[in-house]
Amino acid sequence: MSEDNWKHRSKKMFCQTCMYFVKKNDVLGRCRRRAPTLKGWPVVFKDCWCGDHKIDETIIGEKYER
Repeated sequence: MSEDNWKHRSKKMFCQTCMYFVKKNDVLGRCRRRAPTLKGWPVVFKDCWCGDHKIDETIIGEKYER
């Protein structure tokens, strides 16, 4: 089995650092990257990540825990 190519690239690209993430509680949030579906905005964990990540400039420099 080959090594994960994204192992280090996604290290700081978690949902909680993304401008599209809206925090719901300590663990979950909503992703507002795309328009909501009939079920609403997708629910994501704060330590998930995807290829559409865009850093939230308001939290650059702040310390956060995974």
